[in-house]
Amino acid sequence: MTHQNEKPALSEADFIAGFHAIGEERYHHKHPFHKLMHEGALSRGQLQAWALNRYYYQSHIPRKDAVLLARSDDQGFRLVWRKRLIDHDGDGSAPGGIEKWLRLVEATGLPRIQAVRGDGILPATRFAVDAYVHFVSTRSHLEAVASSLTELFSQRLIALRMDSLRQFYPWLTSSLDYFTGRLTQAPEDAEFALAWVVKHARTRGEQDAAHAALRAKCDILWAMLDALFFAYVNPAWPPPGAFHPDKADL
Repeated sequence: MTHQNEKPALSEADFIAGFHAIGEERYHHKHPFHKLMHEGALSRGQLQAWALNRYYYQSHIPRKDAVLLARSDDQGFRLVWRKRLIDHDGDGSAPGGIEKWLRLVEATGLPRIQAVRGDGILPATRFAVDAYVHFVSTRSHLEAVASSLTELFSQRLIALRMDSLRQFYPWLTSSLDYFTGRLTQAPEDAEFALAWVVKHARTRGEQDAAHAALRAKCDILWAMLDALFFAYVNPAWPPPGAFHPDKADL
C-alpha cells in the first residue's frame, strides 16, 4: 500500500533499468582523464598521480565495507559481504587488492610508502573518499549497499583499461594483477548487491533513494578524476603540497 502522494513502486525491470541508465550517463568511463589513458596519451607522471591518488580510494574500500558489515543484523548478508574485505585486504596467504595496487604504484616508479602515507594526494581526493565513507556510515543501509552498484559497470572499463595499459604503457604490464582479480570479483559482488537492493527497496521512495545513492557514488568517482585532470592535465596546476611530477614529463 502506498501513501496518497507517493508514486507507485517501479516494476523490478524498470528499477534495474534505472541503475543501468545512471551508469551509462554518469559512470566515470566517459571522463576525459580516462579517455586520455585509454588512448595512450598520459605521461608517466600523470599515471603516477593517478595511481597515487587512486590508492587512497582503494585503501578505504575495506573500511567502507566494514562499516556496512557492522550496520547489518542479517547474518546471511554479513556472510556474503565479508568476502569483500578478504578481496581487498587479503587473507594472510595471498595478496589482496590493496597490496596489488601498491605494486602498481611501484611499477609507475613511486615508492609504496608514499601511497601508504598519502603523501602528495590531492585535497579533492581526500575529501571525495572521506565523503564516500561518511555516506555509507550515515545513510540508510539500503542506500549504502546501492552506492556500491558502480560495480555493475566496472568490468567493461577494467577490460578496456587492461588492454590500453598493455598496449600503451608496457612498463606496467607485469603489475596488473589488481585488475585481473576485479574482472571476476566485481561482477560477483554486483550481482549479490543488486539482488539485495531489489529485494529490500519495497516502496517508490526507497527505490528513488537507491537510485540517488548510485548517482552520489558516480559523482564521487567523477569528482576524483576532475581533480586529477585539473591538477595534471589542464591547466596542470597541482595544489600546494600535492605530488608534482617532473615538469618535463607533463
